[in-house]
Amino acid sequence: MKGSRDGLSAMSGTLPHFLQEPDDAYIVKSNPIKLRCRARPALQIFFKCNGEWVHQNQHTSLEHTELGTGLKIREVMINVSRQQVEDFHGPEDYWCLCVAWSHLGTSKSRKATVRIAYLRKNFEQEPQGMEVPINGMIVLHCRPPEGVPAAEVEWLKNEELVSSIEDINIDTRADHNLIINEARLSDSGNYTCLASNIVARRRSATATVIVFVNGGWSSWTDWSECNVRCGRGVQKRTRTCTNPAPLNGGAFCEGMSVQKSTCTSPCPVDGGWAEWTMWSVCSSECERQRTRECTDPEPKHGGRLCDGVALDTDNCTGDLCIQDRKLLHDVKVPQADMDSNNDVALYSGLAAGVVTVVVLVIALTLYRRNQSEYGVDVIDSSALTGGFQSFSFKSARQGNPLLMNSSMQPDLTVSRTYTGPICFPDSMEKELIPEPALFDPLPDLKDKVHSSFMVSLGVSERAEYHAKVPSQTFPRGVVQEIGGGGGTLGGRGKSQLAPVQPALVSSMTTGKRPLRTNGVFGHGGGRLVVPNAGVSLLVPHGAIEEDTTWELYMSITQQDSSALSDEGQEILLSPEVTYGPPGLTLSCPVALTIAHCADVSSEDWNIKLKRQAQDNSWEEVMTVEEESTACYCLLDTQCCHLLVERPGCYALVGEALTQAAGKRLRLAAFGNMEPNFLNYSIRVYCVNDTPHAFQEVVSVERGRGGRLLEEPKTLLFRANSFNLQVSIQDIPQFLWSIKPFTTCQEFSFTQVWCSSQSPLQCAFSLERYSPAANQLSCKISVRQVKGHEQILQVYTTIAESEKDTVPFFTQSDCTITSQTGSRAFKIPLSIRQRICATFDTANAKGKDWQLLAQKLHIDRNLGYFARQTSPSAVILSLWEAQHQERGDLDSLASALEEIGKVQSKHSTSADTLDHISKTIPSSDSIMNRSSEELDTNHT
Repeated sequence: MKGSRDGLSAMSGTLPHFLQEPDDAYIVKSNPIKLRCRARPALQIFFKCNGEWVHQNQHTSLEHTELGTGLKIREVMINVSRQQVEDFHGPEDYWCLCVAWSHLGTSKSRKATVRIAYLRKNFEQEPQGMEVPINGMIVLHCRPPEGVPAAEVEWLKNEELVSSIEDINIDTRADHNLIINEARLSDSGNYTCLASNIVARRRSATATVIVFVNGGWSSWTDWSECNVRCGRGVQKRTRTCTNPAPLNGGAFCEGMSVQKSTCTSPCPVDGGWAEWTMWSVCSSECERQRTRECTDPEPKHGGRLCDGVALDTDNCTGDLCIQDRKLLHDVKVPQADMDSNNDVALYSGLAAGVVTVVVLVIALTLYRRNQSEYGVDVIDSSALTGGFQSFSFKSARQGNPLLMNSSMQPDLTVSRTYTGPICFPDSMEKELIPEPALFDPLPDLKDKVHSSFMVSLGVSERAEYHAKVPSQTFPRGVVQEIGGGGGTLGGRGKSQLAPVQPALVSSMTTGKRPLRTNGVFGHGGGRLVVPNAGVSLLVPHGAIEEDTTWELYMSITQQDSSALSDEGQEILLSPEVTYGPPGLTLSCPVALTIAHCADVSSEDWNIKLKRQAQDNSWEEVMTVEEESTACYCLLDTQCCHLLVERPGCYALVGEALTQAAGKRLRLAAFGNMEPNFLNYSIRVYCVNDTPHAFQEVVSVERGRGGRLLEEPKTLLFRANSFNLQVSIQDIPQFLWSIKPFTTCQEFSFTQVWCSSQSPLQCAFSLERYSPAANQLSCKISVRQVKGHEQILQVYTTIAESEKDTVPFFTQSDCTITSQTGSRAFKIPLSIRQRICATFDTANAKGKDWQLLAQKLHIDRNLGYFARQTSPSAVILSLWEAQHQERGDLDSLASALEEIGKVQSKHSTSADTLDHISKTIPSSDSIMNRSSEELDTNHT
């Protein structure tokens, strides 16, 4: 007992030890909180709050003795109200601690803070809705409202709790944000950030998350069969945007769903019989046999088999075989009868031989006589030169008459000339004197003159030439008077010429009225052109019936096009050209040539020919690459040559199949002084690269008194959705100034790509510091963003004469817009008729006109020619339209010579073709001879 009392005395002599210290507490609303403190051994325990002792009356004390040790354990509690905390204004939070006493001294507990709990309403950052691709990362940010204690954050998806424990793809631990590492379609939904503490719970605005799927292309299908059964055509393959299909607003597949490729289908070859074999030995049944094979040629590619039999039998005894089927010489007969029969056979053979020789001699004589007459007809030089005309020009000015006087030669590396038909030379017997032009020539600039006009700009210059009026050439504005007011002249040459109003109505003087020209044509055919527009009409010889004449017209629509589809993917590639009259009846197709601006060097276009119906709606006639029997289309680099049979309004429209598709733009810069004589205006035009489109620019600048500052150039504009930028550079800083932020201007892609009739224009206004500054040099850059660029170099002198005179735009008139008869054609009529007679006739080698088309590179859509009465005549008309400017007869002669070599040696057509090719004179000799004749006539 004594030892136990000693132990208790020892423990009671220690400092107090706190068994429970006061904890931090939060006052929610107006509810007070309790602070507890317990220690042993403790004689007294008091709370001290904010450095002051709490009154003893506010303490609640409990005391008991611990079993085993006998030590006194004291527990004390106090209440802290909201009012107490709010009334405290110290530098720290409201705090309290316990102080316990024992026999040896005191001990202090930790400080416990007391704070008023709250949670504000507004989130500091709420999650935002977003759209993410599948497998992308989703990050939703959330910063909860300010609160005490700090709010905890949870996430709800469609009102269900999101757990990062159940889904390892979700992470909610990073600074209250919700992170989904790889988005799945199932992750789409409405997400809410939920913030809560002991006081309240707050919800953020709902953020909608959409997981989308971008479309992906499936594999290409196999190539389709060639769309033509004979010749060159197109085959296609397709793919679909289903791997995967776009979902939830995902992007559609980029690129084209259709690929086109050229293909060649071998033409069917009908079978032909080879020669019979020799007769076999007479059989025991008194018969002999011979055979032949279908190998000359063998039927190929679906061609027809040979008609007739392959086995031929014959009685080898002259039907004298005896009844027991034994041969005649096996029967025993008197020797005299046998000798008599042998004599009869001998004389019969001699008689047959004589008859055969006589027939061969007669046939050879007739053939030689026929060849003699044919040769005289073809070699007649008057027949050869009757279909050609040419003119010798003495250039009134060197260089381009549109250019201003300058000492710096522009870059002409990319310039080119139009070789399409613009106008005919005025054949009136006169000498044209050069008129003063607005644009002085550029020194040392020499252009090759292809005809009586400067086609490089679609604007003519005055040229000096001498020519005699042909008997069947009609000047513009003079037409034959039509009896009865009808479209057909009732005939036999009784119609009279009478002056009428000019037939050519230009939009330059009449706004948007159609550009129109007309001419009178008869059985001899002819050619009609719209000057400076790249449009012409070829009426073949014989297309109009004899003793009948028609007044034909052509016009170009100047208004906005209505030929485009409502889908907005098509653009106009050519002017809308109309020819008529509507009641025109012809025996063969006419060749209509229309200039276009498409870049046809690759298979990136789907080009269609459209025709305007009677209700003014547009119907598709054909796709250029597909086979059609209603129309034929030959697409060259700059022109499209059509064989059409129905009068009407035609236009070429195109749809880009890939972003590599492009169209040509023609760029030109004009300038002139402004009325204050200090500012100089430079205008840059971008138009479709066709002669007709450039005439719109010519019309505008004529009215403004503009001067061409540089040779127009060509820019390839791609269908890649990028804009066109025009900027002016290298302006002399000490002589000229330009307003800030005006040195670069931009056309949107849609403006440039969809422009057709109206030219695009941007202007730069330069101000000179002194009137003495009369030199201007700068560069104009025209470029497509991420595409091609073209530089227009400007170097000009500001003439003092501009202050006194208003410049005018000069252009020589094309007074001849139609030609009739043989002079309108390159191929003489006699040679044309011989070629048609040779190739339209079928022989053992098949249809020779197909070979003619192949050698003239017109080897597609052969079914169109097959339905014509004379396929060769239609092919030659198309060749005439294609070569109307060059007149390259050497290529035609070479083609005929090549065909002659292909034909078999024993074929008479080979000799005929060789003779025709030799009788076709060279182009140079014809042009030289025509020029000499014209000079002689003038003298």
